[in-house]
Amino acid sequence: VQLQAYGGGLVQAGGSLRLSCAASGGTFSSNVMGWFRQVLGKEREFVAAINRSGASSTYGDSVKGRFTISRDNAKKTVYLQMSSLKPEDTAAYYCAASRRFTSNPHDFDYWGQGTQVTVSS
Repeated sequence: VQLQAYGGGLVQAGGSLRLSCAASGGTFSSNVMGWFRQVLGKEREFVAAINRSGASSTYGDSVKGRFTISRDNAKKTVYLQMSSLKPEDTAAYYCAASRRFTSNPHDFDYWGQGTQVTVSS
């Protein structure tokens, strides 16, 4: 499975941004999809995950109520809608695929390249 994340950029605090991650190869609908973020020098942080059908999702505490993960299995794409952005949301954001519905990055088998999100104050 190859994953390509895009949609990052520079946004002011309080603004919104939508990230997308397109998959190729493999069977997209058989994978749990997740988003993680990482700041240079810090550990990778769980952001959100969504199950195979899209009916269930889970979020990291720092983004609950502000971010929404969704997926379109027909388009083989997972999205992360980010709202009420804060400067502390600044990070490289990565999409990933797993066979398990989990927040543990070690359980994700495939990773896309990061897309940078920068939130200015």
